[in-house]
Amino acid sequence: MGPGDRGPKTTEDRRASVEPTGLKKWLVDNTMLVTTLAGVLAGISVGFGLRPYHLGPDMLMVISYPGEIFMRLLKLMILPLIIASLIAGSASLNAKMSGRIAVRTLLYFILTSFFNALLGIVLALLIHPGKPELREHATAVEGKRDHSILDSLFDIGRNIFPDNIVQATFQQAHTVYAPPTPVIGRNFSDNDTVPEFVRVVSYRSGTNTLGLVFFCMVFGSLLGTLGPKGQVVIDFFQAIFEVIMKMVTGVMWFTPVGVSSIIAGKILGVSNVGQVISQLAWFILTVTIGVFLYQLVVMQLIYFVFLRRNPYKFYWGLSHAMLTASATASTAAALPVTFRSMEGPLKIDPRITRFVLPIGCNINMDGTALFLTVASLFVCQMNDMHLGFAQLAAILLASTAASLSSASVPSAALVLLLVVLAAVDAPAHDVSLLFAVDWLVDRIRTTNNMLGDCYAAAVVEHLSKKELMACDAAISEPTEANGLLQTSSTEVDLETITPGDKSLASDDVIIDMHPNNAAVPNRA
Repeated sequence: MGPGDRGPKTTEDRRASVEPTGLKKWLVDNTMLVTTLAGVLAGISVGFGLRPYHLGPDMLMVISYPGEIFMRLLKLMILPLIIASLIAGSASLNAKMSGRIAVRTLLYFILTSFFNALLGIVLALLIHPGKPELREHATAVEGKRDHSILDSLFDIGRNIFPDNIVQATFQQAHTVYAPPTPVIGRNFSDNDTVPEFVRVVSYRSGTNTLGLVFFCMVFGSLLGTLGPKGQVVIDFFQAIFEVIMKMVTGVMWFTPVGVSSIIAGKILGVSNVGQVISQLAWFILTVTIGVFLYQLVVMQLIYFVFLRRNPYKFYWGLSHAMLTASATASTAAALPVTFRSMEGPLKIDPRITRFVLPIGCNINMDGTALFLTVASLFVCQMNDMHLGFAQLAAILLASTAASLSSASVPSAALVLLLVVLAAVDAPAHDVSLLFAVDWLVDRIRTTNNMLGDCYAAAVVEHLSKKELMACDAAISEPTEANGLLQTSSTEVDLETITPGDKSLASDDVIIDMHPNNAAVPNRA
């Protein structure tokens, strides 16, 4: 090397990108979270800033329209996302493992819903949000036959086992009470006893997600037992899931505008925000304390006890999904964002997330269970009803059961509240007072529902780690039978591979190079 030789000339070091650090790195990593939070603040500012102008219905519709489009786009992807994720997730596990994971998941959901209902009762008894003078502001609701908790439980069974899977995509069964059909040719006298209402199983608009979840779980679990024959179908649903998630990525950039529009429209649509909130401030405060006590303390303890990791890091990783769930007031609408958070930065096993999250967004309603008990005691306290241990136990069990049958749509809990009140013969007409603040309380409690699904997936993944490792080992180890080398997805005849075919088979065949299996005796 001569004195003038300064080494090879290169521009590699000069052109190398400089990694951002500090605040800039945090902003780059959390761009979507920051923009969504900015949309929330903008929606609140626009909503309260335009209230003094008393905008007409046309202008209100214009402001709410981007949020409506955003909700429609999210709901558009819910059905294919649930179907593809459940079938692909169940097929990736064997039937026995799917059963174990399902039992753990359902047990977790039931216990946490029961705990939230109990927490709501304790807080409502301590804070006592219901005041008799609030009854003056309540308006009468249309008189109708109340549902019983038995009707709700039977409706759950009817929806889990639909008689038409196509109908289940757009309708769900529910019990209604209707006047009896008159008998032709018979005249009832005054002495005849005619039932006032009779039970009728009817259908209402709305996707029967419980039925779809059950069908997809069974279909996927049995599909996984077919081996290579079913692999093409598994790949088909896996491709659908990946396409939907790519669509979600595009829709997510519309989140700040959509969230801002939804919040501004809701604030502008309430007649008198200050008066309503001041009247029901103690009720809102009770629900809010319960929600954040469960989120920030109980959930974190559950996570730490099972996983022995920092729970608040996991909690922070779900911030974007929480904001979306709170803005849309629906765990199902936030499901695409939840998938991106769980399988992306948090690195939860996709086989677990695609199994637990779709089930959880339809069954696990921790925030709803807490709301139902607080609201039930609120109505009873307004009417000066003394509740003994038996009545409190009835509210506890009815709220837990009703929350498991709650639809993942905004304000679904108000319908279930009538069921819980019927369990203790509480007056149902005072429920109308809660309609004025449900738009706000619903957004608070929905975050509990969404987080409950995510923490359930993390706990179930930890409890199922041995089964998942065994499943991975079974997939990665090929078995040789009758001259065929078999893997999880292909069968290749070793004696018929031509040199031109090696490139096609090399990506799918795993050859065991251990000495014990290297020599195969020729028995010709």
